[in-house]
Amino acid sequence: MNEWLNKMMAKAKDFWKSASIIKKVILFAVLAAIVIVIVVTTRVSSAPATVRLFNAPVKDETRMEQILDRLSQENVQAFTDDNGYVSVIDEKTARKMRSILMSEGLTPSAWNPFADFYNRSWSATDLEQNVKLKNAITSRVEQQLEALDDIAAANVTINIPETKLFTADQNPVSASVILTLLPSSDLPSNKKKQKNLQRLILTMVEGLKEENLTISDTDAHVLNDFENLDEVTRLSNIERQQKIRHQEEAKLKASILKHLQVLAKEKRIGDLVVNIEMDMSEKSLESTVYTPIQRKADNPNTPYDDSDYVDTLPLSQQTVTKEWQGTGYNPEGPAGVEGQTPPVYSDMSNVVGKSVETGVTQNNVINTTHTVETVAPQTGRTSVSLNVDGKWTLLRDPKTHDYIVDDAEDGTGGLKRKYTPVPPEELAEYKKLVEAAINYNQLRGDSVQVTNIQVDRSEEFEKFDNEYFQKQQTKRTILLSLIAVAVVLIGFILFRIISKEMERRRRAREEELLRQQQLAREQALWEAKDEAQTVTMSVEESRRAELQENAINMAKEHPEDVAMLIRTWLMEE
Repeated sequence: MNEWLNKMMAKAKDFWKSASIIKKVILFAVLAAIVIVIVVTTRVSSAPATVRLFNAPVKDETRMEQILDRLSQENVQAFTDDNGYVSVIDEKTARKMRSILMSEGLTPSAWNPFADFYNRSWSATDLEQNVKLKNAITSRVEQQLEALDDIAAANVTINIPETKLFTADQNPVSASVILTLLPSSDLPSNKKKQKNLQRLILTMVEGLKEENLTISDTDAHVLNDFENLDEVTRLSNIERQQKIRHQEEAKLKASILKHLQVLAKEKRIGDLVVNIEMDMSEKSLESTVYTPIQRKADNPNTPYDDSDYVDTLPLSQQTVTKEWQGTGYNPEGPAGVEGQTPPVYSDMSNVVGKSVETGVTQNNVINTTHTVETVAPQTGRTSVSLNVDGKWTLLRDPKTHDYIVDDAEDGTGGLKRKYTPVPPEELAEYKKLVEAAINYNQLRGDSVQVTNIQVDRSEEFEKFDNEYFQKQQTKRTILLSLIAVAVVLIGFILFRIISKEMERRRRAREEELLRQQQLAREQALWEAKDEAQTVTMSVEESRRAELQENAINMAKEHPEDVAMLIRTWLMEE
C-alpha cells in the first residue's frame, strides 16, 4: 500500500513538473467545480423538510404578524413563502401550534381543517361519507388536543345527528371529551387555558355549542363549568385590589422612612404603621361649575390684581310695553245667577281706568364647565401611626473614660445607661413631616399619630454587654499572654547572657591553666639547657610538641574556634 502511494505521489510530481500552464489552470478549475458541487449538494441535503401549518395562505399582513409572533413566543422556527404559506419543522410541531392558534382564534379566514375529506370517490354513499366525516373530525380533534403540552391523551366522542326537515325537530350537535392530563399540568385551575381549550373544540366541530360540550379529566372533574366564574372573578378582583392597597401602603411607608431615617437612626423609628382606605369601585362623576366671565386679564407688571370679572354678559335684550285704557269688566256668570266675584272687584265694575305694563327680556351668558369622568380607584382616608423611641446613652467614668458597670445585687449587672425621652417640640416636627409626606387632608379624614413610648431593648443591650465584656476579657487575656511571653523572652535572654559569661570564665580558667603548664614546660627546658644537659626526645614527643605549638598558635589566631573544640572534647569525656 505504501509502495503504491509512493508511486502515485511520484507520478503526480512528474505530471506537475511536465504539465503546461494551461493544463494546470484546467486542473484547478475542475477541482474548484467539484468543491462547489459538493458544497451546494450538502446545503441542499441539509435543508430541513418543512410542513405547512395551514393548507390555506395567510393574506392578511396583520394576521401574519400575529401568527409569527405567537410562534416566536413558543420558540418555534417558522418559514414563509411568497404565496403566504407558513411552514414549521415537522408534523408534531405543526399539530401543536395549530391547536394553540386555533384556540386563540389566529387562523386564516380561508382555512378548512377538513379540506382533504372532500376528495370522495364516485361509489361512496352519503351514509359512508357522514361516518367518514364524523371519524375524521374525531381523529383531528384528538390529534390537536394531544399536541398540547398539558394533555397526554384525549378521548373524543362526537354525536352528529341526522339533518331534519324542520329546524324545530333538529337535534343539536353534542360532544364529550375526556382528557388524561400530565402531572405537571395546571389546566384544572387555569381558567384561561380551559376557555382556550373549549374555543379550540368549538372551532373544529361545526354546529357545536357551549351548552352541548362537556370537557372532563380522568377523575370526572368538569373543566368547562364556568357558571361560578363570576364569583371566582370577583374573589380574584378583591385579591388584586388588596394587593394594590398593600403596594401603595408599602410605597408610602418606604417614602416616610426614607425621610425620617435621615434625621434619626432606623431603630428609633422602626415602629411605623400605615393604613390606606381605597375605594376600588368605578364611579362616573358629572359636575357643572359656573364661573364669572373675565373681561380684563391681570397685568403681571402691577403689584395688585387689576383683572375685571362680571357675573353675566348680555347677548340679547327685548323690551315690551303694553298700555290699556277703558272700562273694567267684571264677569258674573250666566244670566239669572248671582256672580261669585269678590266684593272688592264687584265695586270696581264699570269703572273706567288706564294701565301701562312694561317688560324687559334679556338673555345673558355665563361661564359653564361641564365635566364627566370615571374614577377608580380612589384613595380614601389615610392613617399613620409612628413611635419615636428616645435616646439611650452609655455612661462613662470621667477619670478613666471607660463604661460604668452597674453593680446589681442579683448578679445581672450590665453597663449603665441613661434614657432621654423625645421632646414634645421634636415630636411635633416629626408629625409635620409625616403629614407632608402623605399629603395630609383633614377633610378626607386623615389621621397622624406620633408618640414617644419607650421600647424594650433588654435583649439588644444584653447582647451588646456580652460582646463588650467578652472583648474586655479577650483584651485581658491577650495582655496576660503578652506579659508571659515577655517574661519568658527576658528569662531566656538572661539565661543566655549568664551562660555565655560562665562559659567565658571557664575558658579563661582553662587558658590560664594551659598557659601555666606551657610556662612550666618551657621553664624546665630552659633549665635543662642551662645545665648543658642533653635532652633526648622521642618521635612521639617531638610530634606532640609540634602539635602543641600549632595548637597554641591557632588558639592565639582563632580563640573562639579553639574554645568550641575544647568544649566538645570536655562534653565527650
